[in-house]
Amino acid sequence: MTKSSSLRAALSTQVVGRTREVELVLAALAADRHVLLEGPPGTGKSTLLRAVAHGLGIGFEFVEGNAELTPARLVGHFDPARVLNDGYDPSIFVDGALVSAMRDGSLLYIEEINRIPEETLNVLITVMSEGELNVPRLGRVVAAHGFRMVAAMNPFDAVGTARISSAVYDRVCRVSMSYQSAADEIAIVRRNTEGSGVSDSWLEKAVAVVRRTRSHADLRVGSSVRGAVDFAKVAVSLAELREANIENPSVGVDSALVALSGRVRVREGSVRTAEEIVTEIWQDVFGRTEGDANGGKVMAPTGADTTSR
Repeated sequence: MTKSSSLRAALSTQVVGRTREVELVLAALAADRHVLLEGPPGTGKSTLLRAVAHGLGIGFEFVEGNAELTPARLVGHFDPARVLNDGYDPSIFVDGALVSAMRDGSLLYIEEINRIPEETLNVLITVMSEGELNVPRLGRVVAAHGFRMVAAMNPFDAVGTARISSAVYDRVCRVSMSYQSAADEIAIVRRNTEGSGVSDSWLEKAVAVVRRTRSHADLRVGSSVRGAVDFAKVAVSLAELREANIENPSVGVDSALVALSGRVRVREGSVRTAEEIVTEIWQDVFGRTEGDANGGKVMAPTGADTTSR
């Protein structure tokens, strides 16, 4: 294994911030433990793990967790056409991500583990406990040295999620990942807009808008840093399209609405729309311009026909 100090230095070029989380994941994997990364969407869970796997020089099997992930899809299956001719011969078994990772001693990364069916989760519990799996008509598959499962999950209250049982928590080392610091989020957006000519002061305000969505009284869910990246990228493109400066309020508001209004979730019972709230936050951060003080009403998109019908 690469020395810890040099590996951390190499990972710092791929992962902005997250020094503590990187160290914890590296330590858990080095101890041959399974890992659970838990945190809101857009906090860099997948990015961190991919960087760690690359830095360690080990294989990486990715599985998207959802309600359609059956045990057969995870484990693998016999090729039906060849079964008719050759029977259930081990040579015609098509490895799923789990068996492939076990045979190769790779990392098995399961995204959004708290969205997968319970029967599929039970298969993973068995593998984590025993380090092996009995597949009907195939036999016993033993995990090669180096095999570990790393899973990511969003908070339980996210739509479509379920509670993870204590049986899973008892078999993993949990690393909690909250939102990045303001400085780290600015660095992430800057990295994604490098060469665009966007000023640091504008980027700082764009990130401030996104961060305020997470604590606004009328919002149940705020935007992740992905929203800030999209906000900046759309603003650059929109300014060029309109032949305007990115500091132009119409460019900023429209870009914020496009990037953020679909990412935030308004609290039940609120009479305000996501568009109204995003516009208000943008005005609070970037400053109100003449004509904005109209009761907080959302501006019509530039070029829209506002005549009455």
